[in-house]
Amino acid sequence: MEKVLTDSYGRQIRDLRISVTDRCNFRCFYCLPNGEPPLARKETILTFEEISYISEIFVELGIEKIRLTGGEPLLRKDLEKLIEKLSKLKNQKSKFKNQKLQDLALTTNGHTFPQRAEGLKKAGLDRVTISLDSLKTDNFQRITGVDKLSEVLEAIEAAKKYDFQPIKINAVIVRGYNEDELVAFADFARQYDVSCRFIEFMPLDSGHEWKREQVVSGKEIYETINQVFPLKLKTTSRGNETAWKYHFIDGAKGEIGIIAPVTEMFCGQCSRIRLTADGQIRTCLFSTTEHNLRDVIRSGANRTEIIEFIREVVFKKEPHHYINEPKFVQPTRTMSFIGG
Repeated sequence: MEKVLTDSYGRQIRDLRISVTDRCNFRCFYCLPNGEPPLARKETILTFEEISYISEIFVELGIEKIRLTGGEPLLRKDLEKLIEKLSKLKNQKSKFKNQKLQDLALTTNGHTFPQRAEGLKKAGLDRVTISLDSLKTDNFQRITGVDKLSEVLEAIEAAKKYDFQPIKINAVIVRGYNEDELVAFADFARQYDVSCRFIEFMPLDSGHEWKREQVVSGKEIYETINQVFPLKLKTTSRGNETAWKYHFIDGAKGEIGIIAPVTEMFCGQCSRIRLTADGQIRTCLFSTTEHNLRDVIRSGANRTEIIEFIREVVFKKEPHHYINEPKFVQPTRTMSFIGG
């Protein structure tokens, strides 16, 4: 009897992250401070038809969640058309316990989201995560390289207007940049009834200038917020989620999420696999090896051969990342190329 996608450590793969473009219109220092040349377009980037076909196969193999990332995914022309195709997979049952695609989400910097929110919702997008690393205009520009804070705040309003639920706000916390805004972010979550998720600084920047002393630990993030707005864990287990989730004890709306891949790795429960814009499967965010699914598909491989390739790749998934070990080597590709 066939099994849902499983690696050699018994972890079931339920979550597929798909990067639809490597391009981005922001220049966040922790990702693309100097920019990188974009991939060649037509001959390199997966087409919408290829992405849809691959996604259909992954759903057949038990994938329940698909998240579209980038770069900035809204830079991909006519993304709504792809979302409409993928949304139809919610009605496609897999071979395993009548499972099907349950969640179709998007991670965006929010820059053009207000103008496209209605169309994205109509196309079948369920949820949105918006990146917001500072609530201060000057600091936002310092971190992202652009003066677009007002547009991002408008994106959050648009997400609320068109009922994308839950709305998640991602903030990468870096010492010397925005750790002094933690309480302000928590207050923002309470006022706007959103989930503010704080992410430890990871070594994925194009400048390779990551320093461990710049990492603000998940524990420090929790303690800083808890001193002002006491928190309570929503559940005692994180399961295969990346974030520890907290309620406000006083009953205020909103949620706090803490993602601590550096100081509290969650690799043992990892259920994710990634597909880059140029069709490479990455079994870990920090993988130094990629597996070329694009060329397998374009070589004329049949469905059975593609499934076999995917299963073999997933089985090779690393036991964990090596950030805290001497042998760690930073991936050559940045987050913009890998997809979040």
